Amino acid sequence: MSAAMSFDLKGWNKQQLDTVEQALSDWVANPVHAPDPAGLGDAMRYAVLDGGKRLRPLLALAACEAVGGNAQAALRAACSVELIHAYSLVHDDMPCMDNDMLRRGKPTVHVKFGEAQALLAGDAIQALAFELLTPVDGSVDTTTQAQLCRMLAQAAGGQGMAGGQAIDLASVGMQLDSNQLHEMHRLKTGALLKASVLMGAHCGQPSAAALAALDEYGQVIGLAFQVVDDILDVTADSATLGKTAGKDAAGGKPTFVSLMGLEASKDYARQLLARALTSLEAVELTRPQGAAALRALADMLVNRQF
Repeated sequence: MSAAMSFDLKGWNKQQLDTVEQALSDWVANPVHAPDPAGLGDAMRYAVLDGGKRLRPLLALAACEAVGGNAQAALRAACSVELIHAYSLVHDDMPCMDNDMLRRGKPTVHVKFGEAQALLAGDAIQALAFELLTPVDGSVDTTTQAQLCRMLAQAAGGQGMAGGQAIDLASVGMQLDSNQLHEMHRLKTGALLKASVLMGAHCGQPSAAALAALDEYGQVIGLAFQVVDDILDVTADSATLGKTAGKDAAGGKPTFVSLMGLEASKDYARQLLARALTSLEAVELTRPQGAAALRALADMLVNRQF
């Protein structure tokens, strides 16, 4: 199954990623623009730059493009969701949580810089995410600023990513049922992916129908991403993943594979892809290229290694 069709996802991705990487390099603790207190900026840049798929920024930019929105606002939204994702990885990898040594193919931040500096780097990255959404140069109107900040806070907080991580830590060694597992991942992984799509959309003025379609798309791909992650945890090696393979199973964490089995999980991921594509077909979006990018990103997400 391929959603990419004739759309040049590779070319589109390169253009968008070049823009995102440059913006992140400019905005994250750049010593040219701001001082580096006690080496904190080095840890921040290590955590954010030179690694990661940047799926969340790509989704934000594609959704904005699909509704013909403000590209400058979308770039800030794209970078802000990536910063929240990066800070969460820094904290999740620490000994008090997942105690992981490898992330994005290199030592985790607490291994490289120490636990205290890693904790502070994560805090600073999180704060920067919201600073990016509130520029004073007039490029983003204040109503949009407030809307984007609220959406990001909700996706990252107790009813989003942080809440999902709390459930995850409390569930080690337990066998969750399907509803419990879906709810955990709706919060832990899905909330920020869905927010990426909707924040991009809110950089424009989408119709109610378009917003509903993008909401459904974001929700479904957020779940699909986690299903595929669970599959890769048992089928890929650490070099391919850029993080420790098999860690979920070894740590007794509930996953879709442990609940459903490997082949059923693969089938489920494909079903979710079909649902995501159907949601986009149900409404006419403003810009065909943005809609094509969303379809191709969903296809890439699900079919990335199996």
